[in-house]
Amino acid sequence: QVQLAESGGGLVQAGGPLRISCAASGRTFSNYLMAWFRQAPGKEREFVAGISRGGSRTDYADSVKGRFTISRDNAKNTAYLQMNSLKPEDTAVYYCAAQLRSYGIGYSPSEYPYWGQGTQVTVSS
Repeated sequence: QVQLAESGGGLVQAGGPLRISCAASGRTFSNYLMAWFRQAPGKEREFVAGISRGGSRTDYADSVKGRFTISRDNAKNTAYLQMNSLKPEDTAVYYCAAQLRSYGIGYSPSEYPYWGQGTQVTVSS
């Protein structure tokens, strides 16, 4: 199985940028479809962005489209989420997730068996 570890979260002012990372170990990273989810207090975990194994396909939640960019570097076994124009409503714990899937993007947390521990992103107004 693959182990995931997020980093790069923190406190940022509204309108600012932040990049978070997800380092993978244990198995061949390029075999895994990767995604970012987030969970705010009192809310369900929600899909933010996903990227195919080779990186050619990406998809985003409507709430972040045009502001966030997901990417991956298979040589470095790392996935990234570049977040721009951050808003207070983006405040949440951000999780990276992985699944063995050769097509499409998975949008439900239940599809992903592998998760990182999460990294807190707080956007101040």
